[in-house]
Amino acid sequence: VQLVDSGGGLVHVGGSLTISCAASGLAFDDYAVGWFRQTPGREREFVAAISWSGANTVYADFVTGRFNMSRDNDKNTAWLQMNSLKPEDTAVYYCAVRGLYYGQTPERLHEWDYWGQGTEVTVSS
Repeated sequence: VQLVDSGGGLVHVGGSLTISCAASGLAFDDYAVGWFRQTPGREREFVAAISWSGANTVYADFVTGRFNMSRDNDKNTAWLQMNSLKPEDTAVYYCAVRGLYYGQTPERLHEWDYWGQGTEVTVSS
């Protein structure tokens, strides 16, 4: 199983960026996908998740209304569209997968099965 995170970069405050998670080695439509982020010295935190079909999504409070998660099972890819970016959104973003649905506690890191290598997002003020 391989998850490849990409699309990170430098963006100005208020700008937008879309990052991608490309999966291989698994039946992608059997898995929910999540996005997490981490900054130095802090624990990895939950950002968003989408169910296997894409019909259900959940977001952390601090990104609700600004970020949008989507997926295309034919392309084995999920995306996180980030709008109205703030300096505090600066982090390394990681995607992860787990079976079918993200459950009631998507923020629990140990419940996710596979992880990408991360892509760095920097929001400059």
